This record gives sequence, C-alpha cells and structure tokens, in this order.
Amino acid sequence: MKIAIACDPAGKVLVPAIEEVCARLGHECLYLGIRDTDTTRDYPVFAVRAAHAVSEGECDLGIILCGTGVGISIAANKVQGIRCCCCSDVYSAKLSREHNDANILAMGGRVLAPESAALIAEAFLTTPFSGVDRHAKRIAMFSAIERGEPLE
Repeated sequence: MKIAIACDPAGKVLVPAIEEVCARLGHECLYLGIRDTDTTRDYPVFAVRAAHAVSEGECDLGIILCGTGVGISIAANKVQGIRCCCCSDVYSAKLSREHNDANILAMGGRVLAPESAALIAEAFLTTPFSGVDRHAKRIAMFSAIERGEPLE
C-alpha cells in the first residue's frame, strides 16, 4: 500500500516511528508534512494534502499528526470521502478500520510517545474493514450525509 503521511510541527516527532512501521510492513510512504521548522504553519494545510491524496486515490490510507490529533482530524474530515479517526489507543484504531472503514488515522505528538504511536499505526494499517452488512450500511450513510441527503 501507499500511505500518505502529513504533520504539523507538533506532530513531526512521531514521523520517524510511523515511517519505520510502514517500511517494516512493506508500505510506501508519501510524505506531505512540514519540511521546515516554521511553527506558524497551520495543520489544516497538511490535513488537506493527505486527505486529497487518499480521496483521489494517490494513496490507499493516510496517517496525519498534530499536537493532539483532534484538529488535524477535523480538517481532514471536511474532504469528501474521508473517514478520519483520531486515536490514542490500539483498540480504537482497530475498530475504526474494522467497523468504520476509516481511511486516515490522526494522532498527537503531544499526547503519545513514538512507541505508542507505532503500535496504533500498525493496528490501523493491518486491520481490514469487516464488510459486515450493518457496518457497510453505516458507511453508506456517511456518504449520504456528505451528499446532503436525509438519513430518516
């Protein structure tokens, strides 16, 4: 798989651990994060870079990083077709893939040690979507929301 990786200055601390996991699993990385030390760069810029790489099919999945993972995940979820989960534990990352077919993982460099982030990323990257009918129905509902369709 090809994995989009993007980060702001606060998330950059986790990048080496994420790249190591991707390499160990045989995935190619496309780095779209900050390349300098300018702390005025805003995380939505990096979120959108990765989100478009995934939504347009350039990458299979994405991992995005900021201080907490929350802000960057909100920005990524504004891109149509993106189902970004913000996770700080392995269980949530696994279920986000298995039940919600999440296609981007967000994590925080201020809340996770690189070793923890690596375990979470590995769980995310190795867990497939279950495809179970009730979960597939809910994924279809996400798409309906994006199109502005009523759910009831």
